[in-house]
Amino acid sequence: MPERLIRPLDPVRDRNDIAVLLLQAADYYHLWLGHDPGPEQVDEVFTACPPNCDPARSHRLGLFLDGQLAGVAELSFGFPLPEDAYLGLMILAPEARDHGHGSAFTSHLEALAHPCPRLYLGVLQANTRGRAFWARQGFVPTGVLRFDDETGHTLHRLVKPL
Repeated sequence: MPERLIRPLDPVRDRNDIAVLLLQAADYYHLWLGHDPGPEQVDEVFTACPPNCDPARSHRLGLFLDGQLAGVAELSFGFPLPEDAYLGLMILAPEARDHGHGSAFTSHLEALAHPCPRLYLGVLQANTRGRAFWARQGFVPTGVLRFDDETGHTLHRLVKPL
């Protein structure tokens, strides 16, 4: 089992590693955007957050396996309600999938989300593998759907009581 470390990402020191990781996980970007990730998606790792959230309060974390970046996540606070947490992004490199690293990363994020009563996230309807992963982690559909005109995807909001 590789040595696992989860730590905050640095926008300067980790930028190149994030670019490499996102290209390794290009299957997700092809599903979502229809193309490889570029500099804009690398920037979004550090800047994106849900409406009404303070980016300064967000956690932008890297999952490192034996010193190599294998996953990134963004956790924000204040969406959809002020007391809630929202997982806006979690991407793993293909070789890190199906080995328990996603579950461990999720558990770490859930611990950071406390004392929020709920953790929300959005998943693409087309991302059946992602939806199955989140269901195994205890997330359930809220019934809230949003159609994204820009990408043509329907997003399903999921929630897990903490």
